Amino acid sequence: MTVLALLVAILLLLALRVPVAFAFLGPGLVYLVLDGESLGLPMRLVANAAGSFVLLAVPLFVLLGVIANRAGIADRLFDFALALFGRVRGGLGYVSVGVSLGFSWMSGSAVADAAALSKVEIPPMLRAGYSRRFGLGVVGASALIAPVMPPSIPAVIFAGQASVSTGALFAGSVLPALLMALGLCVVVFVLVRRQEGIVHLGFSRARLAAAARRVALPILAPVVILGGILGGLFTPTEAAAVGAAYMLVLGFGYGTLKVRDLPRILVETVTTTAAIMLIVASAALLGYVLAKERVPQALADLVLGFTDDGTVFLLLVVALMLLLGTVVDATATLVLVVPILMPVATRLGVDPVVLGVAMILALMIGLLTPPVGTVLYVLSSTQRVRVGEVFRGVLPFLVPLLVCCLLVVFVPGLVTWLPATLGL
Repeated sequence: MTVLALLVAILLLLALRVPVAFAFLGPGLVYLVLDGESLGLPMRLVANAAGSFVLLAVPLFVLLGVIANRAGIADRLFDFALALFGRVRGGLGYVSVGVSLGFSWMSGSAVADAAALSKVEIPPMLRAGYSRRFGLGVVGASALIAPVMPPSIPAVIFAGQASVSTGALFAGSVLPALLMALGLCVVVFVLVRRQEGIVHLGFSRARLAAAARRVALPILAPVVILGGILGGLFTPTEAAAVGAAYMLVLGFGYGTLKVRDLPRILVETVTTTAAIMLIVASAALLGYVLAKERVPQALADLVLGFTDDGTVFLLLVVALMLLLGTVVDATATLVLVVPILMPVATRLGVDPVVLGVAMILALMIGLLTPPVGTVLYVLSSTQRVRVGEVFRGVLPFLVPLLVCCLLVVFVPGLVTWLPATLGL
């Protein structure tokens, strides 16, 4: 009854649009006070959660993404992809997926990608005769590649909570992210068959060569970041710092960044990081309360009484993440749920890297589904359309994303092959 009352209080606060961190923090503190605990305990729990060494990578990856956005890297990727695929029927749809895939190597945030790329990609689509609904759908769905493809902020959060190798989780996410991009391209192929009046761009070798020169240095960022991590040269935290410094050098070298831009970059990084860490800290406090009430043990007994099959367990986890992703922030869900699910996964022999990739994929789909659907609201704001219109555009693109979730569950080798090959 205590846990039920706690959950009802949290859901009520979320329904009243109280920020997730405070919706978790308030009931947790009330529980501890009524239980006679010292207020020094929640302070220690919050400080320990936010002070995790693994989470040091989060602000640096946020900084990397902010600098890449401010330095105009997305514009350069867009110009190159447009020069390469513009003449293909539906070329701007493929360009959108390709730019999101390329930009995902430098940004771990779907919301940031959707905000930045929608302003670059949707206006040219409208001018070329594509429907607004198609443009909203492909840009919104493509933005989900960013938090799956490394460097991924949710992967860093999961690795910290599950005590698994961040490098292994990064490597395991690569093939699923590529499959996401491939699936989205299939949907683009199907949808553009039905659209009339689409304008195709001519092909120019000179334009392609010029665009390739402009994108040559930015495209080396994945080599610097992931090559360093997977090659054992850097820890993820060090790789994020090197990547941010590399982007900063490019921005000043291209003239797209000025010294006066640095305060705004740092403020945006700090505010984004603070929001993430506050959620992490408050979810850790709530996790302590649930652990004290023996919720993990009860859940383990429930699952093991229902099934002893790891695949069925993963399906249940995906279903739970799809549900939670519609109403709760992904960071909060990972911090809260991972410590509860990991013991069950271990007893069933489920690979923690497979569990992490499956959870992240399912949670990210929640960014495109009401009522929370953060990416939906971002696109609604940047394009000045109703959220319902954005969701209708996104609907066809949810199919390949769900298929990717199922492939991870039923073909775990898609996740484990690359980490095993690299010896991670």
